[in-house]
Amino acid sequence: MGKGKQRKQIILPPELPPEIADDDIEVSDEDLQFVDENKDYAGFVSRLDTHSINKQVTRVEGVNEDALEALYEKRRRKTLEQKENEKSVVQVDPVDALPVKSLDGEVYYRTFSQTAEVTENEGDVDKSVVKLTKAERRAKLKKTKKEAKKMGKELAKTEEVQPTQQEAALAEVKEDLTAEEAFEAKKRKLAELGMALLADPEANIKSLKEMLQFAKDGDHSIVKLGLLSLLAVFKDIIPGYRIRLPTEKELEMKVSKEVKKMRFYESTLLSAYKGYLQKLLALEKQPRFHHVVVRCICTLLDAVPHFNFRESLLVAVVRNIGSSDDVVRRICCSTIKSLFTSEGKHGGEATVEAVRLIADHVKVHDCQLHPDSVEVLMSLSFDDDLGKPEVQEGNNKMKNKKNKKRKNFEESNQPQGNDRKRSKQETVAKMKEEVAADYKAVSYTPDVEEWKRTQSETLSAVFETYFRILRHTMQSSVASSEANGNITSGGSGAHPLLAPCLSGLGKFSHLIDMDYIGDLMNYLKRLAARGSSSDSSAQKVQNLTVSERLRCCIVAFKVMRSNLDALNVDLQDFFVQLYNLVLEFRPGRDEGEVLAEAVKIMLCDDRQHDMQKAAAFIKRLATFALCFGSAESMAALVTLKQLLQRNVKCRNLLENDAGGGSVSGSIAKYQPYGSDPSLSGALASVLWELNLLSKHYHPAISTLASGISSMNSAQNQVYISISPQQAFKNLLLEAESFEYNQQGGTQKSNKRKGRSTALASTLASVEPPPVDENEVSKKLRRHFILLRDIKENERLRGELDWTTSALQLYEEYKKQRKPATLKNKKSKKARTTGCEIC
Repeated sequence: MGKGKQRKQIILPPELPPEIADDDIEVSDEDLQFVDENKDYAGFVSRLDTHSINKQVTRVEGVNEDALEALYEKRRRKTLEQKENEKSVVQVDPVDALPVKSLDGEVYYRTFSQTAEVTENEGDVDKSVVKLTKAERRAKLKKTKKEAKKMGKELAKTEEVQPTQQEAALAEVKEDLTAEEAFEAKKRKLAELGMALLADPEANIKSLKEMLQFAKDGDHSIVKLGLLSLLAVFKDIIPGYRIRLPTEKELEMKVSKEVKKMRFYESTLLSAYKGYLQKLLALEKQPRFHHVVVRCICTLLDAVPHFNFRESLLVAVVRNIGSSDDVVRRICCSTIKSLFTSEGKHGGEATVEAVRLIADHVKVHDCQLHPDSVEVLMSLSFDDDLGKPEVQEGNNKMKNKKNKKRKNFEESNQPQGNDRKRSKQETVAKMKEEVAADYKAVSYTPDVEEWKRTQSETLSAVFETYFRILRHTMQSSVASSEANGNITSGGSGAHPLLAPCLSGLGKFSHLIDMDYIGDLMNYLKRLAARGSSSDSSAQKVQNLTVSERLRCCIVAFKVMRSNLDALNVDLQDFFVQLYNLVLEFRPGRDEGEVLAEAVKIMLCDDRQHDMQKAAAFIKRLATFALCFGSAESMAALVTLKQLLQRNVKCRNLLENDAGGGSVSGSIAKYQPYGSDPSLSGALASVLWELNLLSKHYHPAISTLASGISSMNSAQNQVYISISPQQAFKNLLLEAESFEYNQQGGTQKSNKRKGRSTALASTLASVEPPPVDENEVSKKLRRHFILLRDIKENERLRGELDWTTSALQLYEEYKKQRKPATLKNKKSKKARTTGCEIC
């Protein structure tokens, strides 16, 4: 029985500790620091199974749950009764009441119950209870409130001063760390997606849409990285053919899994590529993304010009081809040039589209663009026999027609076969034609007819652009001359596209149609004339530079020589313009290379010259060489020497006795200011300029001048191989070393001295003397004294002309005044005689 009773005894679980609010728990900084430093030791707390622990605490083995609930209910009642007793007892303030010490040694204060009856009289109150008055209670409340306010203010000040700065710094650091972590995470994600696409495009083609989302990010650097990453991916995975989406009928047909997979891949790629291009075109308008977007567009056009949406890429590139930004303009021009030179990638279709877009761009902007926008057309290449094989093609077509007629005649004579067989042959022929058309659309090698058609369309668009520029130059020049008749030729920048237009006409002059050559020569003649008195046309051009007018003369001669068999044009007007432009040339303002090219093409390459005209150009070039820089003087002297070698009779200009004598022709006096070289009478003069040029400060020029002056009229000289253009370039290179030598830099000049001596030896088989600084300074002094004297003489001559003209006007005035005075005298005499008679 005892054992049974012991078994029935209930062992209750231990009571849980009282619940404490989180705000009441105070944790020191040392405890926090210790926990942070030893996180590994406190990790087991997070792994505790609280559910199983609660089960073990709330249940006791072998005891009925109803008995446990009864025990818990008794314990709950006891706690509630204790709380009610505590509430009913009011504790007296320990300051006002005396403490009581118990036998155990504990000190406590006496309390009284709320249920005790409180009478209105003070004598009825128990003496053991001490009660505060109203005044004391008010004073006590005020005191506690003031202390609480002071404590609150002090706590607020300490919290505001110290923790705010630390919290702000910590917040900034956290933001920076989170931004950097996010940036690195996005970069890592971009790299993973790109590598996956490059490794297996068909399996990971859906990642393109995810990469496109990075281009819409708020961070500008992430947007740039996204655009460049997509550029690399598209360059690698775009196929070598143009994608054609299936039609509705094709979608209804049953196809294999591989075909479905390929269709899904192509459609997804095309939609992602379209979204990428739309994003590029939208970001192009923002300045911060302009360079990146232009680079992406140009790279795509250069890499995949055969793929879809090529037109939008071409429009964007051509729009920026005349940009004011040098970097953008250079990238776009190089892309267009590579597109022209690599026509095998696109079969020439992109070339035609680009040339048409450039023509429209020039038309829209009224020919006011950067010269590079038209200079890119110089990279085009055309077949030389573009229009020649048309006759052969026509003969082949006639033969094919005859063969077809014969076949049709033979088939009509033969008996008709089976209808099924004929229909089967027709379907097979149609299928073959469709397959051939599809293969032709995909392949890069078009047939000969297609190639010639694209080339002819490109050439017509190019010449349309060039003729529009010429027409605009004429119209704007006429308008400016009507607005202001005193405009000089120094209007640089008025026609920015004229120089590349003339260069292109000179390059493609052999491809110009014969129907347009007459109009082209008239345009060039009027542009080169610049509205001079000799120009008989009513419209005058007055704001072209000397270099532009020289280019007009060069293009006219190139057109004439390339179409010499079918063209008969008098070029005397262009010789007159060159003769006058030599004196209008200024080295600092105009281009010396253009003058050297004009002299080479018009005087050196053309071997048939009139003697009077050749002598006039020789005299004019000698005067030009005396007045301008060393490079221009060298080009003029080289041309002068070639003219003297080809025209033996003009060597009489080197003699000093009669100045030409019997060979002077019908004009016995030289007219240096004449505009026509054939009427200048240069054979009656002497090349006294060579004597001054032999004392030139540059050794190469002085050596060449002395070699020319020593030529004999009887000997036949060998033509020199150097051209005026090459002489001009060589002297430009030598000018830097020579100037450095004059300043005392002997180290670099000794290295380059061999060039000047080699040039002088090639020009006149005589080695130049060693350069002496004193002698060179004397020559320079004499040269500039001579120039000063020439200018002084010109000034005195102008004053003399002015005084002579004034005297002539005075004499004419006197002559007109004499008959009037005589009439007045006669009338006076008649009056006096009449008065005397009266």
